[in-house]
Amino acid sequence: MKTTQHTADELVAILRLQHVPNIGDVLAKKLISHCGSPTAIFEDRKQNLLKIDGIGTHTIKHLFELEHLEAAEAEFNYITKNNIECTYFLDNHYPKYLKHCIDGPILLFKKGNIDLAQRKIISVVGTRKITSYGTAFCEQFIEDVAPLDPVIISGFAYGVDICIQREAIKHGLQTVGCLAHGLNQIYPKVHAKYQAEVLKNGGFYTEFWSTSNPERENFLKRNRVIAGISEATVVVESAEKGGSLVTADIANSYNRDVFAVPGRTTDKYSLGCNNLIKQQKAHVMTAAADLIYLLDWDIGKKETKPIQKQLFIELDEIEQGIYTYLQNNGKQLLDSIALDCKLPIFRTSSTLLTMEMKGVIRPLPGKLFEAI
Repeated sequence: MKTTQHTADELVAILRLQHVPNIGDVLAKKLISHCGSPTAIFEDRKQNLLKIDGIGTHTIKHLFELEHLEAAEAEFNYITKNNIECTYFLDNHYPKYLKHCIDGPILLFKKGNIDLAQRKIISVVGTRKITSYGTAFCEQFIEDVAPLDPVIISGFAYGVDICIQREAIKHGLQTVGCLAHGLNQIYPKVHAKYQAEVLKNGGFYTEFWSTSNPERENFLKRNRVIAGISEATVVVESAEKGGSLVTADIANSYNRDVFAVPGRTTDKYSLGCNNLIKQQKAHVMTAAADLIYLLDWDIGKKETKPIQKQLFIELDEIEQGIYTYLQNNGKQLLDSIALDCKLPIFRTSSTLLTMEMKGVIRPLPGKLFEAI
């Protein structure tokens, strides 16, 4: 958004709207849609605004408080002085996948050379305490997807985040860090040494002002941007609880594909991934080829070996029944398989996972399964 006089007024109005504590992105979008523009909100009569679903007298009172205008003007001055680019949710260059998220930020601040137009975009997240297993997977994953030139999204945090972003830079891929604070600082501070490389090979997005610090709730809020900005989310390693699992849940709520790297049941930082797979919240991902196939990415001239089913695989009675059903009926949903094969959902789910590991079926986008 260029800061001409007209658009400067518009940007101040957007910032003012952002600053009102009890107006989130969903309600802000309702206000903008109803009034026609951010500036029109503050020019409208309060009685008209009260007609909007979710707007009450308490919200109206806060909306017109002078402190929000003063704060917006101060932040506008900071943005202008530091040449920070602002991306409004109705702009053409606002991230296209994030546009489809009802709670996507109404305004993003951007630094660097980010170009997401007509690009393959993937988010990669995981524990801050990455193991050698996770590091090796990140290195191999980036090496395998590099010929497809995707944009790699992460959170620029410790562990998996910085590992995957450094690997992306090493292979000349564009990478974007989604931050949980303003662009006037870098967290963790030790990662400041990577800032120039990221700016050269991509950049940073944040919805947070220069007055925002890296507080816990900001990281949770930031996770929806990581989940929403890309086609799919990959969880490399995660403990039983963690921010990566929140990101995976959000990605599922946006109806995006989620991939999880399985690990040994005894490994602490594989528990979260294994649970995602077990609960049918993520596709099993043992290599980049799984993601490339399921997202139907064009692999161009890169040669790939055809998938071959192992000969003489032993299937038990239930597995054979499901396999025959899929052979006869083509791609089917989990619920349809369970219903038609007269099996409980939990048994169908676990059986499909076993069959996937045996290489006789494969999951497809949209929670479908097919026989190989």
